[in-house]
Amino acid sequence: ERELAVALGIPMYAADPDFFAFGTKSGGRQLFREEGIAHPLGTEDLFSEDEAVEALLRMRAEKPAVHRAITKLNEGVGGMGNALVDLGDAPAPGSEGERAALREAFRTMQFELDAINYDIYLAAWQKHGGVVEEFLGGTEVHSPSVQMRNTPLGEVEILSTHDQLLGGPSGQTFLGAVFPANPEYSALITREARKLGERLAHEGVIGRYAVDFLVTREPGGEWECAAIEINLRKGGTTTPYLTLQYLTRGMYDPETGIYLTHSGQEKYYVASDHVEKELYRQFTPGDLFDLLGAQRLHFNHTSHTGVVLHMMSGIGTYGSVGVTAVGNTPEEAQAIYERFQAVLDEEARRMLNA
Repeated sequence: ERELAVALGIPMYAADPDFFAFGTKSGGRQLFREEGIAHPLGTEDLFSEDEAVEALLRMRAEKPAVHRAITKLNEGVGGMGNALVDLGDAPAPGSEGERAALREAFRTMQFELDAINYDIYLAAWQKHGGVVEEFLGGTEVHSPSVQMRNTPLGEVEILSTHDQLLGGPSGQTFLGAVFPANPEYSALITREARKLGERLAHEGVIGRYAVDFLVTREPGGEWECAAIEINLRKGGTTTPYLTLQYLTRGMYDPETGIYLTHSGQEKYYVASDHVEKELYRQFTPGDLFDLLGAQRLHFNHTSHTGVVLHMMSGIGTYGSVGVTAVGNTPEEAQAIYERFQAVLDEEARRMLNA
């Protein structure tokens, strides 16, 4: 993109590749530390099995209660470069046999992507590097994110917040998002994200990016947040949010954590790129449009509620389609999303038995 922009003599409204390191897992951790933003206990810039084992040893020495760790490839996307390391069977920190046990735990880690094995993962680890972090948990755990944009004038804009919908073996694979993030902690994560935005603006980064967090709370306690990573690009929440903006001509208010249309109506949505089942391969994009119309689930331009589809070309090949379900309340958006899935299931079974 940079080479094309230079060749055409036009500006590129995106981060220069010179800033690519900020978007890696290691680069993100370094920025979090430098800006005083809370982040998980761990170590970055690791390139070998031995370095990973040493990082696990240091982590347990500092916090013996850590029973699970996460490894992340520097260039992993959507949780696909992550793996869970179970430390529950390791001997006490500092005891004989700890190092060997941690090495075995690292070699038997659970990968988020089924197609990955240890040899493939280690080769990527040695080439690109990675991080080892504490697996954060609590009675309540959520994974919100803040979407931002830096203008060429150096202004930091808060565009939106989302609660991520995650899946996979250990709940680290991005599946979709709920908009906006819970108001109980949206102001908290926005405040921390803005610190990072100011730093990136100072460095000269422009364009869209997002910061992922984990928020945790124990009964009777306050929400605590930890920054997880920087996505120095458009992401999985860009399409549904821009869809909502284009259809309703509204704006997200980072102070209140609420989105209002031009007429003052609050809007909420549930969105996913992964509404998918093998049964859905029977459908064509045309079938989906017909089904939305017949069930009155299509987006209504008067009420500004309903379903908007994307990635429809994948339905016949992969049984997968993207959806944004818009409602006037969080509950209505969730109900529309669930009804859409139920309608797909019912029609797919009917077609199979026809």
